[in-house]
Amino acid sequence: MSRRLVIAIDGPSGAGKGTVARAVAAALGYRHVDTGVMYRAVGWRAAALGVSLDDGPALAALAAGLDLEMSGGIVRVNGQDVTQALRTVDMDRAASAVAVWPRVREALVARQRAMGADGGIVMEGRDIGTVVFPRADVKVYLDASPSERARRRATDATHEAARTRTPEQLEAEMRARDAQDSKRADSPLAAAADAVRIDTTALAIPDVVAQVLDLVRARQPAP
Repeated sequence: MSRRLVIAIDGPSGAGKGTVARAVAAALGYRHVDTGVMYRAVGWRAAALGVSLDDGPALAALAAGLDLEMSGGIVRVNGQDVTQALRTVDMDRAASAVAVWPRVREALVARQRAMGADGGIVMEGRDIGTVVFPRADVKVYLDASPSERARRRATDATHEAARTRTPEQLEAEMRARDAQDSKRADSPLAAAADAVRIDTTALAIPDVVAQVLDLVRARQPAP
């Protein structure tokens, strides 16, 4: 039996990470993990408990003890379905605010590494190929123009922003989040030096998925 790989897909919001990662995982029969959901879940739990996003030690304790389940596209915190609650503009901001704390990242990265310890995983995020799995078998960095990323978010019916923001507002907010995530001292948004970069601006999702699967096949040739 072929060895099950670790596939890292990084990039900013709206580049297509989620859709591509899910499709690649489905094609391979691998587990899909959206690490951004984990940071959103910490932010959501902090809001529910009245914990300030400026309180690093308290957020780290929440992250370490978070009762989080992610399965079949459903996210539960302490048994409560928070799937839609995490897809809001406030949680976009909360995820970035939570992610600046090194001890929060330490707690969540440990969980992420445990999830992928046996391979057979497609993990998406902003630091998978650089920090979480620097020796991932396949590393991909997806990007797209800011205007195209904003257009995609504006048509994403599952996200609150599609109902409350104009494309221009979304683009400004995305640029601000990219700047914050790229400049943070710990695990910034960045492409790994050995990642294959794919600009998805003018590509259909099936074409991007096909490119990623080609990379997987090249890394793990059929017997």
